[in-house]
Amino acid sequence: MELSVLNIQGKETGKKVKLSDDVFSIEPNDHAVYLDVKQYLANQRQGTHKAKEKAEVAYSTKKLKKQKGTGGARAGSRKSPVFVGGGRAFGPRPRDYSFKLNKKVKQLARKSVLTYKAKEKNILILDSISIAMPKTKEYAKILTQLAVENKKTLLVLPSVDQNVVLSARNLQRTKVVSVDSLNTYDILHAEKLLLAEGTVQKLNEILN
Repeated sequence: MELSVLNIQGKETGKKVKLSDDVFSIEPNDHAVYLDVKQYLANQRQGTHKAKEKAEVAYSTKKLKKQKGTGGARAGSRKSPVFVGGGRAFGPRPRDYSFKLNKKVKQLARKSVLTYKAKEKNILILDSISIAMPKTKEYAKILTQLAVENKKTLLVLPSVDQNVVLSARNLQRTKVVSVDSLNTYDILHAEKLLLAEGTVQKLNEILN
């Protein structure tokens, strides 16, 4: 598949970039995508949740009432989960939600979502993008000229450009990442994928 290269004014430069079939035209694997997104979301969880259980609640250990003769169920402790204010039975405890995923599965997942974006024609190739000083207005203007200002966009750069990153930071529906930190979740979340021209070659190197 070949795509025309656009400048930041949204006009064709006359150049074309060929998208590798090994990255942008594979047989998508939905299960690999599911696993990679699941791992990404699991890694975002702090896992610091905690509820007090029976042994941790601060109440007297005195027996509430006599064992027999009251007509009610036996009750030995105010800390019991059956009472209001008692400890929670099997409450959440701090834990690590992250899990291991093989490198090849993650690569397959990224190739799969890139293939979907290519099939849906939601990939734009940009000649180059640079901003002299960090200004949100400048980046918003570029999105308007590319006619994607109302879309969720993900701009992928060959390397980190701090001015571009800072300019896009305050815009809600856009994100800027370097090709090294590109992940399946961000690609799926974006409606339009903006790739700087040098990014395509780096993607081929990383994913093959």
